[in-house]
Amino acid sequence: MSAQGTPNVAGTTAGVSQGTRETPKGAWAVTFLLFLFMVVNFADKIVVGLAGVPIMTDLKLEPAQFGLLGSSFFFLFSISAIVVGFIVNKVATRYVLLALAVVWALAQFPMVGTVSFTTLLICRIVLGAGEGPAFSVAAHAIYKWFPDEKRTLPTAILSQGSAFGVILAVPALNWVIVNHSWHYAFGALGVTGLIWVCAWLALGKEGPLEDTKALAANEPKIPYVHLLTSRTFLGCVIATFGAYWALSLGLTWFTAFIITGLGFSQQQAGFISILPWVFGATIVILTGWISQVMMARGYTTRISRGVLGSVPLILGGLILATMPHVSGAGLQIALLVIGSGLCGAIYVVCPPMLGEFTPASQRGAIIAIYGALYTLSGIIAPMVMGTVIQRAGSMLNGYMTGFTINALVMIGSGVIGLLLLWPNTEKARLTRGAAAQAAPLKRAVSPT
Repeated sequence: MSAQGTPNVAGTTAGVSQGTRETPKGAWAVTFLLFLFMVVNFADKIVVGLAGVPIMTDLKLEPAQFGLLGSSFFFLFSISAIVVGFIVNKVATRYVLLALAVVWALAQFPMVGTVSFTTLLICRIVLGAGEGPAFSVAAHAIYKWFPDEKRTLPTAILSQGSAFGVILAVPALNWVIVNHSWHYAFGALGVTGLIWVCAWLALGKEGPLEDTKALAANEPKIPYVHLLTSRTFLGCVIATFGAYWALSLGLTWFTAFIITGLGFSQQQAGFISILPWVFGATIVILTGWISQVMMARGYTTRISRGVLGSVPLILGGLILATMPHVSGAGLQIALLVIGSGLCGAIYVVCPPMLGEFTPASQRGAIIAIYGALYTLSGIIAPMVMGTVIQRAGSMLNGYMTGFTINALVMIGSGVIGLLLLWPNTEKARLTRGAAAQAAPLKRAVSPT
């Protein structure tokens, strides 16, 4: 265990000690490719929300139906994440990432032509199944290139794929929507996905710090029930659940709120929709840098990861809660941008915290299950917002009620996370528990 309470979770693999502090050559190139992977991932996610008003107009959808469309993306998201998470415990992440990206690209092309609500719904479900494991597999892949004490910054860069996916995609996709059709926006994403597939085929590599098959055969295991019921795992799930509630509302409803709630045009909304992601990108990069500096200065990971990730979530919820009580579109947008943007800190710190106490041969599954559980809020939040808007006296009142619910979820999940996130003590506790269970069995089989 390091001075910061960060354990070394794997032994020597592939001729390289897991305790090695040198970053292998090529690590940052792969990190950049996986950053682009997440850029494509979030561009795929945002397109329905960005084209929400034209889609609702063309397909004659009620708010509740559009909320269902936003939620449908997550119907198989969690199941797929768990299944693929166990697969990457034994299969090279290089091939899994390739397969996921192919699914994303192919799921976009049916929307290029005339499409019904049912077809759009099915394609979004398929896309969600392909994208469900994306972040957890990409994080697992990156951790094969970096030792534990150097993982927070690459995790932050990986997380920034989400922000840059929106920042880069929104102006381009909105131009296509305004000047051509929302149908072609989906086609452009399909082509972009295939370009990434070609780049990964040419340049993607497996990290040298961990050999998946060797670890699966030789590394001591901790029972999954102990890992999944550990307080830090539960704290990560609950805290990120609240953050993802805000993110999924942003993906589905933010642009529609700007247009139908505040009265901006589609073209204006395209530029305004970038703001939360620019602010969120700043928060994520700052969190990754601050966390890594704090660890280098000797702070425990309870402070440099757990507290650093939870407190912004609580503050963001408090800021968002004031939004219905102020007037003026500019101020309301500012509060929404800052409140929801502060959530980004928790995404940076949770995967490294889970990696602290999870054996490397089990890490892919644990990070995937974590992702599968917290993204369940992606099913709930868009439908809740759609139902609230449809039942409200006015569109604006409905949005404000929905954002108040979001604020309460963020505050509650942040407080629970603050209480439960103790990664620096988790490894020792779990190891002691596993050893205590193994001791009676060892005595029973011992010839002495």
